[in-house]
Amino acid sequence: MSRRAFGPAAINLFLEEPMFRFLSILLLAAVPASPPPAASVDALVAEALAKSPALAAARSRLAAAREMEAPAAALPDPTVEAMLQDAGFPNYTIGSEDMSMAGVEVRQALPYPGKRRARAASARADTDLRTAEAADLERQITAEVRRLFARIYAVDKELEVYVAARDLVDLMSATAKSGYATGGSDQEALLKAQLQVTRLEERLDDLETERASLVAELNRWLDRPGESALGTIAALPVAPEPPGPWEERAVAASSPVRLARAAVAAAERRAEVAKLDLKPDLSPAAGIATRGPKGPVLTLRLGVELPFWRRQKQEPKIRAAEAELAAARLEQRDAEAKARADAARLEAEWAKAERQIVRFREGLVPQTSLAFDAARSSYLAGRGTFSTLNEDFILWLDARVQLARREADRFALWAELEKLTGGAR
Repeated sequence: MSRRAFGPAAINLFLEEPMFRFLSILLLAAVPASPPPAASVDALVAEALAKSPALAAARSRLAAAREMEAPAAALPDPTVEAMLQDAGFPNYTIGSEDMSMAGVEVRQALPYPGKRRARAASARADTDLRTAEAADLERQITAEVRRLFARIYAVDKELEVYVAARDLVDLMSATAKSGYATGGSDQEALLKAQLQVTRLEERLDDLETERASLVAELNRWLDRPGESALGTIAALPVAPEPPGPWEERAVAASSPVRLARAAVAAAERRAEVAKLDLKPDLSPAAGIATRGPKGPVLTLRLGVELPFWRRQKQEPKIRAAEAELAAARLEQRDAEAKARADAARLEAEWAKAERQIVRFREGLVPQTSLAFDAARSSYLAGRGTFSTLNEDFILWLDARVQLARREADRFALWAELEKLTGGAR
C-alpha cells in the first residue's frame, strides 16, 4: 500500500485536533483511493457451487448412480441357441429319422421372485447415498467460502487500521523528532517512535502476505487462477443467531448424519439382496425344430439354479453385508454424537463471541480511544511521557484489530452452524 508524506500542516493537526476528528480527516485526505469492493459472499458462494470441479465430480457420480437404477431391475439378456440333432451321424438323417432335427431354442433366466425388486431398491439407495454426498459437499464448499471471506475481512480491517496507525506513527515520530531537536523531549521518545514505525511496517508486510494466501485459497474453491485479485471486503453480512434447539436441529439436519443414514439404508438394501441370493433362479427355455417332411418339434425346458456352494459363495457374502450394515449403523451413531457435540460447542462459542463483540464495541474501543487521546494531550502539554503515549497507542491499535477478528470469528461460527443445521429451513 502506498504511503503519503505529511508536512507541517498535518503535524499541527495532530497537535491541535481531537483524535476522532484527526482520524476522519486523515483517512479521507491521506489514504489513497480504495480498490473496488469484493463481490458479496453470497455471489462468491454461488460462483463456487457453479464452478467447483469437486462438486461437478460428485454430481457426475450422482448422475451415474441414477443411470444404474433401471439396469438393476432389468431381466438378464435372453440366450438364443442353434441346435442340430442327427440320429444317424455321420450320415445326414434329418427327414428320415424321427430323432433327427435342426432348430432354434430361446432361454430366458428369471430371478427368484423379489430379487429384482430388492436390486432396484438397492440401486435407489445408492442414488440416495450419492445425493447425500453431493449435498454434504455443497455445504462444505459454502462454509469454506464463508470462512475464508470472514478471514479476509479481518485482514482487510486490520490493514485499514494499520495504515491509519502507520500515518499516526509517522506524525508521532515527526513530533518526537521536532521535540528532540528543540530539547522538548529525550532521545528515547524518538527511538521508540522510530521502532514503532518499523514494527508497523513489519506487520503490514505480514498482513499483505497473509491476505494473498487467503485469496489464493479462496480462488481454489472458485476455480480461478491462484493470483486472481479480490477487492476489499469492507463489511460482513448480518449473521443472525440460528433458531434452536441447536442439538436437535443438528441431529436432524446435519449433512454427515444424513450421509450416515443414507449409508445405513444402502447397507440394508445390499444385505437384503445378499440374503435373496440363496433363493434359486429359474431358467425356462423354448425351442422349435424341424424334421423335414416328418414335421416340427416343440421343445420346452425349465432349469433351476441351485445354491449348491452356499457355504463358499452366498453365506460369506451375507455375513459381509451384515458386517457392513453393523458398521454403517455405528457410524450413524457416531455422526449423531458428533453433531450434538458440535452444536453444544458452537452454542457456547457463539454466546462468547456475542459477549466479546459487545465488550469491544461498547468498552474497549471507546475506552482505548479516550485513553490514547488523554495520553496525547498530556504528552503535548508536557505532563506525560512518550512511553505512556506509545503504550496507549498500542492498546488503541490492538482493540480495533481484535474487534475485527471477533466479528470475523462470529461470522465463521455462523457459517459452521449453517453447515451443521442446514440453515433456518
